[in-house]
Amino acid sequence: MTAPADTLAEISAGLRAPRAWVSPKYFYDSLGSRLFEAICELPEYYPTRTEASIVARHGAEMTKAMGPDCTLIDLGAGNCAKAAALFPLLHPARYVAIDISSDFLQASIAPLRQKFPGIDMTALAMDFSEQLVLPEQVPSARRLFFYPGSSIGNFTPAQAVGLLRRMRAQCDDDGAILIGIDLAKDSAVLDSAYDDELGVTAAFNLNLLRHLNRLIGANFNVRQWRHQGFYNAQEGRVEMHLEAREALQVAWQGGERSFAAGESIHTENSYKYTVPVFAGLLEQSGFSVATVWTDPRQWFAIIYARALRP
Repeated sequence: MTAPADTLAEISAGLRAPRAWVSPKYFYDSLGSRLFEAICELPEYYPTRTEASIVARHGAEMTKAMGPDCTLIDLGAGNCAKAAALFPLLHPARYVAIDISSDFLQASIAPLRQKFPGIDMTALAMDFSEQLVLPEQVPSARRLFFYPGSSIGNFTPAQAVGLLRRMRAQCDDDGAILIGIDLAKDSAVLDSAYDDELGVTAAFNLNLLRHLNRLIGANFNVRQWRHQGFYNAQEGRVEMHLEAREALQVAWQGGERSFAAGESIHTENSYKYTVPVFAGLLEQSGFSVATVWTDPRQWFAIIYARALRP
């Protein structure tokens, strides 16, 4: 696999930065996507099942609020399961699944086409963190952007506003967004969720190095690195890092770097919000909060927001 020039430049810049980093979008090769599915089954990882419980409890209210026949645009679709759970509730006219992992996305949407033949389905391989432009064949009216799983937390608040504004730019005035956000909570719960007992999250994080080896011709030795996942209270976010177990040298196409023992590559942030703070980000981005659904413990929220008229 040869990475496009812009991908190579982005990864190289991150690895050469004073504090090395790699975007979490590179977690999701085929194996990474499957490892994330496994993470979602872990007892420690509450977001997926908590979000699902909100849908199960408030599905009828969601249906009433949003109405049928929308174009459901699923950002970071993965295995498409979360969107598919909404099909019987929302009865969308069209489904557009967007994900960076093309092969995994195509394999995931194929059985849905058979199960829901009445829904027009499109699969788009796209890095929507950089740009979001939908093709002309996707109707502009009644677009509902679906971004579940608290994935918006991977972006800094400023970056999140940028992404939300890109969604707004792809909406007519009748557009909307349905988004999941992870709420601020006890740090022990968060630490456990991102550093599970079985080590599945560690495998997910470490697989990023294998992906980089294929993508940019790097020579990472996975055994020389360890996973770190913890809550940074000062920044209000969970962080994931890959820490060098020993002093080592890494080379890749057009670059190299030495890492000291204990030096790390920052691979992910997951910001935790309160509902009022996130509502403020939505308003900055051109959306107005219509309805908020949460679980009894107030651990997670699903927000439905409508496009504001200019």
